[in-house]
Amino acid sequence: MQSAPATTAKTSRSSLPALLALAIGAFGIGTTEFVITGLLPLIATDFDVSVPTAGILVTGYALGVVVGAPLLTAVGTRIPRKRMLMLLMGVFVLGNLLSAVTPGFELLLAGRVVTSLAHGAFFGIGAVIAAELVAPDRKAGAIATMFTGLTVANVVGVPLGTLIGQQLGWRVTFALVAAVGVAGVAAIALLVPELPRPRVAARLRQELSAFRNVQVGLAMAMTVLGFGGVFAAITYIAPMMTGPAGFSDSSVTWLLVLFGLGMVIGNLVGGRFADRALMPLLYLSLGLLSLTLLAFTFTAHNQLAAIVTVPLLGAFGFATVPPLQKRVLDQTAQAPTLASAVNIGAFNLGNALAAWLGGVVITAGYGYTAPNLVGAALTGSALLLAVLSAALERRAAPVRVGVPA
Repeated sequence: MQSAPATTAKTSRSSLPALLALAIGAFGIGTTEFVITGLLPLIATDFDVSVPTAGILVTGYALGVVVGAPLLTAVGTRIPRKRMLMLLMGVFVLGNLLSAVTPGFELLLAGRVVTSLAHGAFFGIGAVIAAELVAPDRKAGAIATMFTGLTVANVVGVPLGTLIGQQLGWRVTFALVAAVGVAGVAAIALLVPELPRPRVAARLRQELSAFRNVQVGLAMAMTVLGFGGVFAAITYIAPMMTGPAGFSDSSVTWLLVLFGLGMVIGNLVGGRFADRALMPLLYLSLGLLSLTLLAFTFTAHNQLAAIVTVPLLGAFGFATVPPLQKRVLDQTAQAPTLASAVNIGAFNLGNALAAWLGGVVITAGYGYTAPNLVGAALTGSALLLAVLSAALERRAAPVRVGVPA
């Protein structure tokens, strides 16, 4: 028993190259997902469509993730996980190359949808692999390490991709993202260990049966509402900052960098503490996120206050991601892959829902800061579901009868 700590440390060290390989894939996916927001005006001009019409590229991507996550993960039950990850990154490369060379807007949309199909399954399967590579008490930390690639994409990949698109053309951005995907395939091939393929029929039945668990449904509802609250605000960050806050257009890029830095910090903190106190961390992060979104309704009118609030949104928002993903894995321990991927789709469903609701309140004439109130309501609802989930879990737990001394 005394050798266990050394074994755990060795396992953690030996898993790091594989986790970094997963992070490279996550970096590419994170870049292509978010860089589109900075490229929309350029794409709209090139194809002579309105910016709202070009916004279909964002919605199409999100819906592609929702559909692709369960579909490709179910197909992947017949394929060893490492090979499946490589195939998914191949789909990612193909979609970005199609986006780079497309002659028309419709084919660009098709390229975005093809790219998005790999998103949910990659993160879903990758999260399961990351958790299996480390000791049980380090699972959330391993998941957070993989998601670091996604958060770093918002600090480096998205601003750089936007700048390249502005200087050299948006097609070059997609071509370079495809190159990152090729690097991801190579890294996975070299660094991720071979993992056994599950028994297909029994495994798929197990994967599907996990959705009968009420706690799985509650966890996914928390995912939709919790992180969705962030997207209610961040989708409209540009008009919010250049309007009520009074920033120049060029300032939006570095404000998004601040948001990305907050995401990195929140992800690392969430991964560190989710293994120790998952539900308390969810209560704290969701509560602080809801309050921050509520405050942003007012701080968005002051530049200094906005500069403070934006990274807090990223930090509290992404602090929810490792515990939300681990919550699903904990509730589906015997068959986690499909549920993990569907939960990634739930993040994107929340993004699409929140962005739509934010647009509804803006169109209704409530102003560019109104989406923050929508986000606060969504996140507050997720907090209530977390409390309900814990209460149901306590009620279902077996009662331990004490034995008198």
